[in-house]
Amino acid sequence: METTRQSKVSRLLLKDLSEIFQMESRNLFGGKMISVTTVRISPDLGLAKVYLSIFPSSETEETMKLIKMNTKNVRRILGNKVGKQLRIVPELAFFVDDSLDYIENISNLLS
Repeated sequence: METTRQSKVSRLLLKDLSEIFQMESRNLFGGKMISVTTVRISPDLGLAKVYLSIFPSSETEETMKLIKMNTKNVRRILGNKVGKQLRIVPELAFFVDDSLDYIENISNLLS
């Protein structure tokens, strides 16, 4: 169960990471459309699990490799944005959120 502080920090990180991926997508990730769907933060606020939706989904693996290579850059930019609001900028762990593909698959199976 998430505490109030965890949910506030998660929303803050979601908003700021969404802006970072929107602004830096062309430079760092080859212009792919990357959406931050969910951020889950650990109780000690030291680790943030970031779930991403990537379009086109056929290039998900290559894009995730680029994102994992640029994690330090993304964390640095995030630190510049939230440095006055958080004592410690959390470590970032990126995961693919494939729930849209799953929903589409279920919809096709039901049709």
